[in-house]
Amino acid sequence: MSNFSPNLKSEMLGLQRDGFKNVILDLAKVGFIDSSGLSALLVGVRLAKENKGTFVITNINPHIQKLIKISQLESILTIVPTLAESIDYVMMEELDRDLRG
Repeated sequence: MSNFSPNLKSEMLGLQRDGFKNVILDLAKVGFIDSSGLSALLVGVRLAKENKGTFVITNINPHIQKLIKISQLESILTIVPTLAESIDYVMMEELDRDLRG
């Protein structure tokens, strides 16, 4: 993911600019992530919070899970096991925000 981190950050900024506030990032095809990739994920979290949205990562492999744990980012990143569960999670977060006004 390190080679794509600048592009990912740019895409997330573009999504924010286009009015998207919820993002689900499916990492099923990502085998490796480094500090640059973790930084890109944190940008996603920040942008979602700024827009009162939700940023979820899903389908992470054990290597990425371990790196997130070692980096102590488990409490910052929202990790959901599957894409279907991620969609449900985002929908529930939206309902909760709507109910709270």
